[in-house]
Amino acid sequence: MSEVSNIGEDFIERARAVVLENLSNEQFGVSELAEAMNMSRSNLLRKIKKQTKLSASQFIRQVRLKKGMEMLRQTSLTVSEISYQIGFGSTSYFIKCFREYYGHPPGEVGKRQLEDASVRTNFLKQWQWQIIATASVALLIVLFLLFKETPSSGVELEKSIAVLPFKNESSDSSNLYFVNGLMESALSNLQKIEDLRVISRTSVEKYRNTDKAIPEISEELNVNYIVEGSGQRVGDEVLLNIQLIEASSDKHIWAEQYSRKIVDVFALQNEVAKKIADAIEVIVTPAELEQIEKKPTENLLAYDLYLQALDPFFSRTKEGLEKAIPLFEQAIEHDPQFALAYAKIAISYYFLDAYQVEKQYTELINNHADKALLYDSKSAESLIAKALYYLHSKEYRLALPHLEKALEYNPNSAAVVQILSDFYARVIPNTAKYLEYALKGIQLDIAANDSTTKSYIYLHLSNALIQTGFVDESIKYINMSLDYNPANYYAPYAKAFILYAKNRNLEHTKKLLIKEWNKDTTRLDILQEVAKVFYYQEDYDSAFFYYEKFVAARESNGLDIFPYEDIKIGVVFEKIGLDEQAAKYFNTYAEYCERDQSIYKSASMAVKYAHEEKFDQAIEQLKIFSNQDNYQYWMLLFFEKDPLVAPLKSHPEFDGIIQKIEDRFWENQAKLRKSLEEKGLI
Repeated sequence: MSEVSNIGEDFIERARAVVLENLSNEQFGVSELAEAMNMSRSNLLRKIKKQTKLSASQFIRQVRLKKGMEMLRQTSLTVSEISYQIGFGSTSYFIKCFREYYGHPPGEVGKRQLEDASVRTNFLKQWQWQIIATASVALLIVLFLLFKETPSSGVELEKSIAVLPFKNESSDSSNLYFVNGLMESALSNLQKIEDLRVISRTSVEKYRNTDKAIPEISEELNVNYIVEGSGQRVGDEVLLNIQLIEASSDKHIWAEQYSRKIVDVFALQNEVAKKIADAIEVIVTPAELEQIEKKPTENLLAYDLYLQALDPFFSRTKEGLEKAIPLFEQAIEHDPQFALAYAKIAISYYFLDAYQVEKQYTELINNHADKALLYDSKSAESLIAKALYYLHSKEYRLALPHLEKALEYNPNSAAVVQILSDFYARVIPNTAKYLEYALKGIQLDIAANDSTTKSYIYLHLSNALIQTGFVDESIKYINMSLDYNPANYYAPYAKAFILYAKNRNLEHTKKLLIKEWNKDTTRLDILQEVAKVFYYQEDYDSAFFYYEKFVAARESNGLDIFPYEDIKIGVVFEKIGLDEQAAKYFNTYAEYCERDQSIYKSASMAVKYAHEEKFDQAIEQLKIFSNQDNYQYWMLLFFEKDPLVAPLKSHPEFDGIIQKIEDRFWENQAKLRKSLEEKGLI
């Protein structure tokens, strides 16, 4: 067995031992296991998935169930006693999980042992000669089946679901917000279940008034189950019709009609989620059940105001958010401990402030996020609100644990996945995580409302793919992005570089970029890229033409963008005799290197030292960078094209370091591909 395999097995054995040490602790879950193993939750999830093909929570549950089976066989304890000793807070939940794992309830273990022994003895006595006589025939059949490619007849459906917008059956259209609230609650409760993939609200909204058939909708959404519902509010009663449909056959596998008092609306919402989960045999952990059964508020008037605010809130428009905030505030007046309302206010202010140069709502975001966490620290919305505050105040690393915890409480949150994707794309660059979350975002939000949104989703994915070296896949999705919206602002720009990765034709790349810039000469992002291509070609006069326009626009508008390009700008200005201006850009680049906290700092420092003709120091910085992981593919494609790097190529260690950087990139890419395949993301 390989050393890698042994390491993997040792890790799983240690993890299993830790779970067994905490067996009776019902609260011992994924986060606690990660802490006990002295590793991050994300690393724990990745390693357990790689070694066992199970999620971390499934692994913990499996350890508990196997110990339960052992105790059932070797002790005289009751099922109830064993369930609590192995960390199941509910005997009925233990029985459910046991039946799903072993195919029979725990109460039958002793009975089955006796029956199995008796059957085996009698069978061997009665049929021993027939067994011997047919052994050779059986062997031939087995060999035939082993080498014949036959599809499995018992394909297990993936547990994926979409909750379509509920229909308002009331003659009073003003009740629509209440029916929408019922749909939102059903969706929210199901999203808390890790064993289930739940399509986002934005993806299902487009089917509100559709006449498409269920199989067609399910194919577009890539799900195996659909929830349809309709309801109305009549006085103090809620009337709700709901049905669960197996998408491929358009067969109703569960349906229910409810007539409940408004005061029972929370119990109704919880019951619906649990009935759906049971019908498709989803595993719901005690922690998830606790989240589902949690009442958002005891005050029905506060809840009604909260529901009224949701539609304008989800519009994400300035007008919608400004309409939603007062409704959330009124809800808080009726229930000062309404965590969800506080969280939604914080999120609303974040989006109102997001594109403003002068931030107005920083303290309001922070105060409302803190209130949300105070009254419900296990709410994904509370954690999202606080994470957005940290993003707003540029305390990026403080945002990350809140986002990861939010995803733990709501594994299907498209909002969290989208934020994490952007986080690892821009804030703390990590190409592997960027691609993982971009792919998850596609899974959850594949059928977004319109072609424009789809176009940007595919652009995001294409960008993540090219950064990790998946060139052909990136080309596929950038073309899809342009198919959905040929007017996409960024897709042609990205495609120019993606095609360079494929064909390595810098002249063609330059022509494509100039063509895009001529469409809109205010595009500073493309402008500096055109200048950079001329710089790589050592055509400094042409590079100056474009760089001069870029720096003039950047300075006149007070923009702090592309600071890492300043050393190239300095070189170009120096080449045409503008030494004083060049020195300014060399200084600003040095300042950028000092404050840079990204994985690229050492590569940037290597370029700085190369310019200063401190070649040995530049090589030492490259050595540091060669030990980094998850850097962008562009490093392989463009680093050596930089004229500043040219003097380093004669250094005896340069080729070896560059080869190590390339080898490390492709080794990591191979691991990433395998990991994503195991997670079903590619």
